[in-house]
Amino acid sequence: MSTGVQTTVPTVTPEARRRAPKQVRRAPGGGGLWWRYVLVAIVLVWALFPVMFLVSAALNPAGTLSTSSLLPTEFSLSNLHILLNDASRPYTTWYRNSLIIGIVGALAQTFIGACAAYAFSRMRFTGRRPGLLALLLLQLFPAFLAFVALYITFAAIGDVVPTLGLNSVWGLLLVYMGGAMGANVWLLKGYFDTVPRELDEAAKVDGASHARIFFTMTLRLVMPILVTVFMLGFVGLYSEFILASIFLRDVDSQTLSVGLYSMTVGNERNRLFGQFATGALLASLPVVVLYLGAQRYLVGGLTQGSVK
Repeated sequence: MSTGVQTTVPTVTPEARRRAPKQVRRAPGGGGLWWRYVLVAIVLVWALFPVMFLVSAALNPAGTLSTSSLLPTEFSLSNLHILLNDASRPYTTWYRNSLIIGIVGALAQTFIGACAAYAFSRMRFTGRRPGLLALLLLQLFPAFLAFVALYITFAAIGDVVPTLGLNSVWGLLLVYMGGAMGANVWLLKGYFDTVPRELDEAAKVDGASHARIFFTMTLRLVMPILVTVFMLGFVGLYSEFILASIFLRDVDSQTLSVGLYSMTVGNERNRLFGQFATGALLASLPVVVLYLGAQRYLVGGLTQGSVK
């Protein structure tokens, strides 16, 4: 019996079929993703191999390279006790010097770079563009070219002001400040440019000066990039070796990188390997804590400041 209702079947044109999203057929149980998990596992093993070997060597009571293995077989803190009580190798003094250089140097580099970036971003003056290009051009020359001149200069400064000469942490900090402007200025300027200029104009209408705008308003808005620059500066200065090994010759003025390296050369490097492994693990703690505590600022600062 016919109801009189006619049903029409919609026709699909070839163009609509091409535009329709294609459904990807996946193998049951995620069979197409197994190789990714294998690759991740290989990368993790490759990355954790040196860490596991250092942990094993640090816990090895013999404390020698010849008796160390990949996985720890015994547990002992004798290497830590010897490391902290060795008068000929003042590890705690090295640690303090490295923290002073890393923290003070990174803060100074961040402040100098922020001041320069604010001037290049917000002010218009003669030589602004050539100055930016000059900072970029200077980065092309290797720092090794200035080492001899820096050594002679600070040797002469030490004769007048011993605190700022050779074998001085503050003298080495002064050298590091000479390279504060450079890539940091470009990175900071790119982030400063993302801050609307209308905020500065509104503050100027209320009678605020450039210094007040910079310290009370702009620095708060660009905090992610400031944290990023501080982290990069801290890691670079904390682990710097070449200049520190040239300027710091006395044992009590050395940093962690120079002091730990001295434990790997000579006839006693086999005997001191357990102490070296313990010192290397302890030296990595500030960097790990810093990255874990401020990694969200690092991602935002690098991505937002690099698009300008």
